[in-house]
Amino acid sequence: MGVKAYGYLRVSGQSQIDGHGFDRQLDAIDKFAKSQGYEIVNVFREQGISGTSDTEDRPEFKRMISDILSNGVKTVIVEGLDRIARDLNVQQQLLIYLVSKDIDLISANTGQNVTQAIQENPMKKAMVQIQGIFSELDKSLLVRKLRKAREKVKNDTGKCEGRKHFGEDDPKEKQIVKRIKLMRRKRKGGFKGMTLQAIADKLNEEGIGTKTGRKWSRAQVHAVLNR
Repeated sequence: MGVKAYGYLRVSGQSQIDGHGFDRQLDAIDKFAKSQGYEIVNVFREQGISGTSDTEDRPEFKRMISDILSNGVKTVIVEGLDRIARDLNVQQQLLIYLVSKDIDLISANTGQNVTQAIQENPMKKAMVQIQGIFSELDKSLLVRKLRKAREKVKNDTGKCEGRKHFGEDDPKEKQIVKRIKLMRRKRKGGFKGMTLQAIADKLNEEGIGTKTGRKWSRAQVHAVLNR
């Protein structure tokens, strides 16, 4: 297997999205990768993003960097530098950021390792060492990572933050919740189930603690039943 790499594609207008912009870029990247022994493991497509847009307006670029920082893939291949950015200032900012993270950016059109060339330029290398200029991008990546984590928790559990409820994630606690419901349930013949206080007393008598290991109260039993 060759060196693992990502492909980064960008189109700025709807006509390019509907046309062959992505196909052309991907074809160039694939041909270069195969000829040089790279393995494209993922492709990031930036849709409708202007070549003058900075990192805050590039969701796919940020997603790609997040993946790179977590999985060790250190090479990105683009069709050409204009796919990174047409604006030279934005282009330089993104390139220097990649260098600062030890990420190789390669142009399929020229075969040049662009970030390596920057490392060999004393003036540009000095800029790489000024890490403070990238603080906003690092911050946005962290915010994005935390937001995705919260969204996943919310989708999986229905709640996003805070302490987990009794019986929410612990199998033993779930069994206790079932037992509490059984004790509270009406009996045959219309007889009422146990009172909230009686349930609390029964749990305490058996040495079954709450989420924090304390004794049960009427209010805590009520909360479990009505959650």
